[in-house]
Amino acid sequence: MELRIWSIALASLALAACGRDADVADAPARDTAAPADSSQAEVSGPVRNIFAFGDSLFAGYGIGQENSYPAQLQEALRQRGVNAQLVNAAVSGETSGAGRQRLAFALDNQQNTPDLVLLELGGNDMLRGLPPEETRANFDAMLAELKRRNIPVLIMGMRAPPNYGPQYQQAFDGLYADLAQKYDAELIPFWLESIYLDPSLFQNDRVHPTREGIATLVEDTVDEVQAALPPAQD
Repeated sequence: MELRIWSIALASLALAACGRDADVADAPARDTAAPADSSQAEVSGPVRNIFAFGDSLFAGYGIGQENSYPAQLQEALRQRGVNAQLVNAAVSGETSGAGRQRLAFALDNQQNTPDLVLLELGGNDMLRGLPPEETRANFDAMLAELKRRNIPVLIMGMRAPPNYGPQYQQAFDGLYADLAQKYDAELIPFWLESIYLDPSLFQNDRVHPTREGIATLVEDTVDEVQAALPPAQD
């Protein structure tokens, strides 16, 4: 069952190309829409700026940016009293190579230096058949850039399906943990873990989570995001 569902998802995503081809270096970052209930949350302390950098899985493909992972994550953090402000810098169809080209430009155009970057890429590399060593090199460059800027990172890892073969699977899956260790970055090994076996939490394309699927992902990962935030500077 696991192989069948994950293989169908990958085949669908290959056709969808995660929304559109996005090898554009100057795509703009966007503030997430303000959550409807944030005014009721008891928040305190300085604003914690979180920069969500990824592909359609962050962009809110099919559900609207107001229901995207960054938007729902912002709400969840504020419900916990964290004065979180997320910027959704995701671009549908983004590969790690396009992200590598775009990252410095996107960061330079932020009003505030992020307290944390959520780095979510790699799925489109796999679907386009790019060698894992190419993906690794792109992640290495992005993490080096973030380290140079002294910005903490939480890597949102992906996983290759079994039908890609053990050699590819080992090389692709392993790059996230290896680079997290190299750059002392935090890591969620497979951030879709809580939903990928439940088709009801995906849209009709069997690839992109529904609004409820995103809510489940947020619930499953908000602890890790909050823990990855560095101590607030008063």
